[in-house]
Amino acid sequence: MPQLPNVWPILPEVLLTAFALLMVMLDLLLRRKETLAFLTVVGASVVLYAVLRSSGEAFGGMVVADGYALFFKLVFLLSLILSVLISVRYLSIERAHYGEYYGLMLFATVGMMFMASAQDLIVLYLGLELMALSTYVLAGFLRHSVRSGEAAMKYFLLGAFASAFLLLGMALTYGLSGSTDIRAIASSIAEQGLAGNSLLSLAVLLYAVAFGFKIAAVPFHMWAPDVYEGAPTPVTAFMSVGPKAAGFAALGRVFLVAFPALGLQWGWLLAALAVLSMVVGNVLAIAQDNIKRMLAYSSIAHAGYALLGVIAGGQEGIASTMNYLLIYGFMNIGAFTVVLLLRAGQQMGEDISEYQGLAKTRPLLAALMLVFMFSLTGIPPTAGFMGKLYVFMAALKAGYTWLVVVAVLMSVVSAYFYLRVVMYMYMRPAELLHQVASSAGTGLTLALSAAFVLLAGVLPSGLISLARWAAAGFGL
Repeated sequence: MPQLPNVWPILPEVLLTAFALLMVMLDLLLRRKETLAFLTVVGASVVLYAVLRSSGEAFGGMVVADGYALFFKLVFLLSLILSVLISVRYLSIERAHYGEYYGLMLFATVGMMFMASAQDLIVLYLGLELMALSTYVLAGFLRHSVRSGEAAMKYFLLGAFASAFLLLGMALTYGLSGSTDIRAIASSIAEQGLAGNSLLSLAVLLYAVAFGFKIAAVPFHMWAPDVYEGAPTPVTAFMSVGPKAAGFAALGRVFLVAFPALGLQWGWLLAALAVLSMVVGNVLAIAQDNIKRMLAYSSIAHAGYALLGVIAGGQEGIASTMNYLLIYGFMNIGAFTVVLLLRAGQQMGEDISEYQGLAKTRPLLAALMLVFMFSLTGIPPTAGFMGKLYVFMAALKAGYTWLVVVAVLMSVVSAYFYLRVVMYMYMRPAELLHQVASSAGTGLTLALSAAFVLLAGVLPSGLISLARWAAAGFGL
């Protein structure tokens, strides 16, 4: 009798797919879409528990549930839960509360999880496409909005272009090594002495382009400002965390496992991307009056900071990047939740002038935004400071002192546009009575995000220990 394959390593993905299909079917039966949101959060919580119980390999080693994958799945599911919690009220205001929204968010998360677990390039590509196709639709989910449709079209066209680069890189890698297994590729490169092969160097360059698009690193960032501005705000919050973390998960596994022999080449390549991302992201953010565009350029800069850990390599380097991405998820979703709350009536909550005097009309909301802005800047005692500290320390230990100097200087530059928002809230007179579209979901999201940002800033040891454990399971 043939034995059934071991499904425990992929149990989270199986459960999440089942919940996604259930959401699509229930959409036909339930009139109250809030129920779908509640079931989505419950389903994601069940899957989160399943993630902590899953381990091992499946499908002949093509998929692995190691510590590295489990940590990133934690990031994906937390961003999914928080994004769903802030979606209900916003979609009702925009009159776009359709049930397939939650199914698409679940399918996108399934794709991210397969990207983090992939030990084979084919599985990685399948996960990437499932994630990308779902987020393309989510970006254009506001059917009546020209801006949302434009964002989806730009995202789709540039995303397809990036996928072509990835496929070409995979084809070159397979042609040279004879395998799509990430570990077998590394062995083949060592056995055949391919480290100096120009075609393999070209393949590494193509991977950097493809992953650079997914993490919105300069010069592959051109889609991010328009898509972040045009997409529904909960989708923007979701996209700024989940897909970015998935891109880093794939980048880390491919470069550190498949191409360690070419570390010098891709190290300098990623260093150039990091510098460009930090400089361009922070400098262009200064000129933005739209908060969502400002946070888009901020996201580009943060991709540069997170790259420092990958460049440093080793267990400490990748752990610092993983820690940074989890922290970034909470502080960024928290900031977008404040933006979303100010979307009420004729008030869009996107222009910086709408934040004038917020501390006088909505003191609690202003205080929470201040916490998130301080954390994004990297001001102690917030989690953002500790995240940057560990990444900078890892890069220093690896000998990249000049990179850390650039990163510190750019962090100083970033203080201008983050603290500009604080100045508008606390030092400008209120020109309008700020309306707030609050709900239980948005309140819970703000509470969880603020608590995490403050606690992880004061007590960071537990979080970095978890990241180090996950990186140790990565086998570095």
